[in-house]
Amino acid sequence: MNRHPRPLPAPGRFLRVDGVALHVLTEGSGPVCVLSGGLGMAWFDWDAVAALLAPYRTVVRFDRPGLGLSAPAPAAPTVAAEADRVAHLLDALGHFGPATVVGHSLAGFHAEAFARLHPDRCAGLVLVDGSIEDDPRPRLPRAVRTAWAGGLAGALSAAGLARALGPATRRLIGRAATVGSHPPHPWERAGYRTSRVVRACALENATYPYQAAELAALRTDRVLPDLPVTVLAAYDGSETAGQLRWLERQRVLAAELGGRFAVAAPAGHLVMADVPESVAQAVLDLSGTGRDATAPFA
Repeated sequence: MNRHPRPLPAPGRFLRVDGVALHVLTEGSGPVCVLSGGLGMAWFDWDAVAALLAPYRTVVRFDRPGLGLSAPAPAAPTVAAEADRVAHLLDALGHFGPATVVGHSLAGFHAEAFARLHPDRCAGLVLVDGSIEDDPRPRLPRAVRTAWAGGLAGALSAAGLARALGPATRRLIGRAATVGSHPPHPWERAGYRTSRVVRACALENATYPYQAAELAALRTDRVLPDLPVTVLAAYDGSETAGQLRWLERQRVLAAELGGRFAVAAPAGHLVMADVPESVAQAVLDLSGTGRDATAPFA
């Protein structure tokens, strides 16, 4: 029995962006669309959406530093740095015109920041069950929280827990955030057993309130350009107070951004896994080009 199987071949390629080797996949043709996942997510979370969009769009997927197959970054993430990363990645790929940016969960902060900081580069936004913080006020200094998160990640890795528990934790989170039954992806085990990914997840979690506060400040300083926006909210079909309150908060976000509100159902937070066709349709409906936007995916 082979106890050391050969590693999976890495799809896509690696590009150095802002000094970091980023793992990037580009598929399809047509107007450019960038897909960015939520906290701790990887490129393969978008597989089904990318397959639906590729006949009509040039689909760009990438792993943020430390996640998926990308190298770690020397500094903890900020909203402005992540917005700039999208712009610089598009430059590195030779896509200098406007692009549609799809941001899921935490990456909804990054997508909106991209539109505000790089208005000439953004053709439209789709926020997929995007994160919402009404009045973010981090209580600890950012340096303290990031140092604590980095130290915890290092201790877990040194104890061998990243290798032992990383893939299982990722799988449990995936099950909790979906309503459907989805088989494990081959890269779940290969990608989530490294100290690099554990540290990146810890830093994204630690900096979440600061990123929310950064975006709140941007909303007062930088006007959102006149572009199409869709806020796509996940709905699992329940009538619980929490679920209905979440839908209302998503509806309010759409109104504040001057965008369209849509519901993806039945879906958990990982909308791209449960109903990828809803995400793809939201992208195509921004412009209605490249396909009959009124015809749903089969």
